[in-house]
Amino acid sequence: MVQSINTKVDLVTKAAAHMGLTDYGKIMIGDKGFEFFNERDVRKYIQIPWEEVDYVIASVMFKGKWIPRYAIKTKRNGTYTFSSKDPKRVLRAVRQYVDPNRMVQSLSFFDVVKRSFKRKPKKQ
Repeated sequence: MVQSINTKVDLVTKAAAHMGLTDYGKIMIGDKGFEFFNERDVRKYIQIPWEEVDYVIASVMFKGKWIPRYAIKTKRNGTYTFSSKDPKRVLRAVRQYVDPNRMVQSLSFFDVVKRSFKRKPKKQ
């Protein structure tokens, strides 16, 4: 059985981890870190201490009405993408432990297209 890194739990909600294939389970946000536990396989879990979190990236649609996915970028181990039942509640709970300046909005589809057509300055 997996041992939790948290001593106090703030929020537990249904969620999905998008790492290759989608894994369904529960997200637990506590005083020591962010945890995802798979509901079927106890060996599949993700534990991210708050000291390791670099950025929290949210995909925001329709001016904040819908947040389909959010990602946690760590300092050493890459980016982990999640979606949950109530993403606004999850991000509010994460905001207590991560600096709000480190919580950013991802680029929209049109921002990516705009960047591709933007002219790059020549190097001299």
